[in-house]
Amino acid sequence: MKLNPFNLVKPFSRKPSENYRHAKRGWKNRAPQLSFSKTVLAVCLLFLFLPLLVIIFYSFNASKDTSFTGLSFVWYQKLIFDSKPLWNSLLNSFIVALSSAVVSTVLGSLAAIGVSWYKFTGKGYIQTISFLPMVLPEVIMGLSLLIFFSAIKFSLGLFTIFIAHTTFCLPFVFLMVTARVDNFDTSIIEASHDLGANEWQTLTKVIIPAIMPGIASGFAMSITMSLEDYVITFLVSGPGSTTLPLYVYSMIRFGVSPVINSLSFVLIAAIALLAFTLRKGLKGFAAAH
Repeated sequence: MKLNPFNLVKPFSRKPSENYRHAKRGWKNRAPQLSFSKTVLAVCLLFLFLPLLVIIFYSFNASKDTSFTGLSFVWYQKLIFDSKPLWNSLLNSFIVALSSAVVSTVLGSLAAIGVSWYKFTGKGYIQTISFLPMVLPEVIMGLSLLIFFSAIKFSLGLFTIFIAHTTFCLPFVFLMVTARVDNFDTSIIEASHDLGANEWQTLTKVIIPAIMPGIASGFAMSITMSLEDYVITFLVSGPGSTTLPLYVYSMIRFGVSPVINSLSFVLIAAIALLAFTLRKGLKGFAAAH
């Protein structure tokens, strides 16, 4: 029978003792008590989610102003059938977000693996410089990119937005994957080499599956940051490259339209569904590896 060098033996795990299970049941069944930490947690959750609940509530309001006149789906109807520019801007946002997230995830993951495991001249400087886009104000970064594109006479558009988003998303991917790589058991790599695996097989069948939760987290973070960015996008955008934040801002200058509330609820529901799906998927993947 031919042995597969990548079927690594999982660590031995024993069942929890009876004392552990008894203590766990006692902790779950104990009476809830009010404490300062729980109060602060409740206030923070209320502060974070109350605006979202208000948006959802007013998306079903029949009136255009803040006075509630009854439940209605008229704004969802206008969102679906009478908001073509809004959907075009949302499509532009998704195109930029997905493309920049893919590129930044690939580059950031490979950079994290290389910087963490290889020794070369200037390694410390590269690690320090890579975090600058995370701490610099968005205005400074957007202006520097605008000056750069103007200096090389590059036309502003979706491609320049893609470059800008890839630039500021890459450090976040690098940071998340680096944290995963630092906790990686290097003895697994030595075992794969001893069993005859080359560098490419070790990378694709051992290293990447082991750090996949960090890669997936960086990818999700990149998409989120790209979709919500306004300052940098405004500075490096050109004609015909309106994204969703730019379009929403142009609308609220003339008053908040309830159509935005409807779109917000749709995005909240879609992102929540995606987040719970990825959470369960990453948990299962991490447990299997």
